[in-house]
Amino acid sequence: MNEIVLNLHMHSIYSDGSGSHQEIAMDAIKAGLDAVIVTDHNILVQGFEGYIKKDDHQVLLLVGEEIHDQAREPQKNHLLVFNAEKELSTFAYDPQLLLDKVKEAGGLSFLAHPNDPALPIFGEDDISWVDWDIHGFTGIELWNGFSELKNVVKNKLQAIFFAFAPAYLAHGPLPSTIKKWDDLISSGLKVVAVGGSDAHALKSHLGPLRRTVFPYEYHFKAINTHLLSRDELSGDLKSDKKIIYDSLKAGHAFIGYDLAAPTTGFRFTAQTEKNDAIMGDEVYFSQGITFQIRVPGNAETHLLKDGRIIKVWENQQFCTHLTSEAGNYRVECYREYLGKNRAWIFSNPIYTKKDQG
Repeated sequence: MNEIVLNLHMHSIYSDGSGSHQEIAMDAIKAGLDAVIVTDHNILVQGFEGYIKKDDHQVLLLVGEEIHDQAREPQKNHLLVFNAEKELSTFAYDPQLLLDKVKEAGGLSFLAHPNDPALPIFGEDDISWVDWDIHGFTGIELWNGFSELKNVVKNKLQAIFFAFAPAYLAHGPLPSTIKKWDDLISSGLKVVAVGGSDAHALKSHLGPLRRTVFPYEYHFKAINTHLLSRDELSGDLKSDKKIIYDSLKAGHAFIGYDLAAPTTGFRFTAQTEKNDAIMGDEVYFSQGITFQIRVPGNAETHLLKDGRIIKVWENQQFCTHLTSEAGNYRVECYREYLGKNRAWIFSNPIYTKKDQG
C-alpha cells in the first residue's frame, strides 16, 4: 500500500487565516507533506488547486470549505466539505439539508471539532456540533489541533507559554469526542475519523510580545491524516485528487501525531480464511480472524473492540491478536514526548462480522 501524508482543515487570507494559498503550500513542502486541503469559512475559493513545486519537492494543494450557519448565535455545527465542487454554504441553516446537498454533489462531509468548548478568557464561545439528529455524513474530525488549545489553557500566562512553545500543547483527542465516535460506530454506522490542524497562523500581540500563534509549518508537522492507497500519486491533479478522496471516503486512514515521532509506516490489518482487510474495510469471517499491527517506534499500543481496550502491548513493534469475536476493532498508540504520555496514533476501525453462509 502507498502512504499519503495529508494535512486538512486550515484557513487562508480568504477567511480568518494569515497566509495565502502559495504560502500554505510552501510551508507544507517544508514539512514534507504530500497534500493539503484548505478549508476557508463559508467560501469555496476557486483557482488554486494543483501541484505546487519548490526545488525537487512538491505538494498537492486541494480546496474544500468549512461551512456553518453565520446567522446562528452562538455558532455551532461546523462542517468540513471536500470534493463537492460547488458553493453549498447557502444551505448551512439546516444541517441535514446541507449534508444531503453535499452527498448530491458527490462530496465528502466531516463534522468539524464535534466538542469545542468555550474559552472565556479570550471571548471564545463553545462551537461544538449539537444537532445529532442527522445522517449521511462521511466522518468526524476526531482530533483538532487548534481547538485543543481551548481545553488545555486555563489562563493568559499558559496561553503565552503555548504560543511560544506549541510543541507542548497536543495531548490527544478529547475523551468526549472519542466516546461519541465509538457510540456512532456501535450504532451500526461507518464513521471515518480524521485529524485536522485547524491552522490559522494567527498574528498576535500582547503588549510588546508579538508572535505568529501556531504557524502553518508547526501544524503541518503535528497532527496529520495518513491515507493508504493501492495507487501512487502520479502528479496529475485529476487522478491524484480521486485517490485522496477515495481513500478518505473508505476510511483507509489513520491519524498520526508526527511531531512526537514520525508515524509513517503504521499498519493495522486483518486476515481471515477468505480475504484480508485494512483500516476502513468491512470483513466477514466464519472460523476466526487475525489482527496484525505494525508500529513504527516504541509505544504503548491498545487494541480496542467496540470502544473497549482488549489488549495492550508495551514497546512492541509487531503485535498480533487472534479472535473469533465479531465487532469493530481499532488501535490507539501512546508515546512519551516532552515529559508526558501523549496520543500518537489513532487508526480507523476494521469492521468485522460473522459469516452466516
